[in-house]
Amino acid sequence: MIIDLHDTALARLLHGIDTVIHRVMLYVAELALLIMAYVNVISSMMFGHLSGSAVADVSSLGSIVIPMMKKQGYTDDFSVGLTVTTACQGVLIPPSHNMVLYALAADAGGLIPALLYGGLVPGVLLGINFCILFFVMAKMYNFPKCDTIPKEKIRRIVIDAILPLMIFVIIMGGIGLGLCTATEAASIACVYTFIIVFFVLRTAKLTALPSILKNSLKTLGIVLTLIASAKAFSFMMTYLYIPQLLIGALGSLASNRIVLLLVINVMLLLGCFMDMAPLILIMTPILLPVVQSVGMSTVHFGVMMIFNLACGLCTPPVGTALFVGCAVGKTPIERTSRHMLPLYAVMIITLLMVTFIPFLSTGLPTFLGMM
Repeated sequence: MIIDLHDTALARLLHGIDTVIHRVMLYVAELALLIMAYVNVISSMMFGHLSGSAVADVSSLGSIVIPMMKKQGYTDDFSVGLTVTTACQGVLIPPSHNMVLYALAADAGGLIPALLYGGLVPGVLLGINFCILFFVMAKMYNFPKCDTIPKEKIRRIVIDAILPLMIFVIIMGGIGLGLCTATEAASIACVYTFIIVFFVLRTAKLTALPSILKNSLKTLGIVLTLIASAKAFSFMMTYLYIPQLLIGALGSLASNRIVLLLVINVMLLLGCFMDMAPLILIMTPILLPVVQSVGMSTVHFGVMMIFNLACGLCTPPVGTALFVGCAVGKTPIERTSRHMLPLYAVMIITLLMVTFIPFLSTGLPTFLGMM
């Protein structure tokens, strides 16, 4: 008996699967062409794995990625806003010095490894959610696309990238194997970079060194000035007992876990008005007993708190990462902040996921036997 596959349900099913696969391949191809937005996310994720600082990410990578995005055709405000918000991944992805600071404030030094690894999944999740947003926005706003790279050039590009990528090996290998401290690893990486840039790859001439140093000092001066101003404002807030006054209303909310956590999230958005380190030191001893009374672990609360304060780094009026990004990208803060609203929405949604799904923060440390 001969069966006509064209008339069977199986044939229709196979045709449907083939159509879906074809569409997925087209989407992936389009995804690959929208390269700069995704490179921004991934580079911030990788740099965060080295520095743990959002401000360092914006000031260093921003000077490279923002001009590249502008050249490709992205708007100035989107380029700066994207760089600022993706830099907040560095606060979550280990090694995060803010996690260590929280552990010391919580008198939980033994949980430092669990806290460091607890921020890894939320940090990566934030990057994935950003990529999903860009994929949707690309369809709506017709984002600029890169030119397709010829196959014969791909091998050359990969070979040329090996030496620069060794910087990550030097830093992470040196720290991971205990051969050097983070500061020493950074110094070694700087010397290595100097050698390959000026003598191996020769992408710059020695005559350009004075201008490079001048631009580096200029950026460093902007960053240090902003940090000093933020710390002065933080001192004023602390001196006026504003955080303690806001905490006083929490006692009546302890019976409703969801409402309590939502209120704490709103309160921790004081990161918009104060620097991150003082808020960690001030809020941790006050809020930790409250959340523990409703069953939240020290690690879960620590990741939630650092994530929340990371949002404050890219929001006015005292968002240091936002100020640095606008200084590097030469855009006004008011206009850039308005264009960052979709990016803020993604951060808030991811924050709520981390707040109400403990497994995102505690799953990996538990699997590794750290909790």
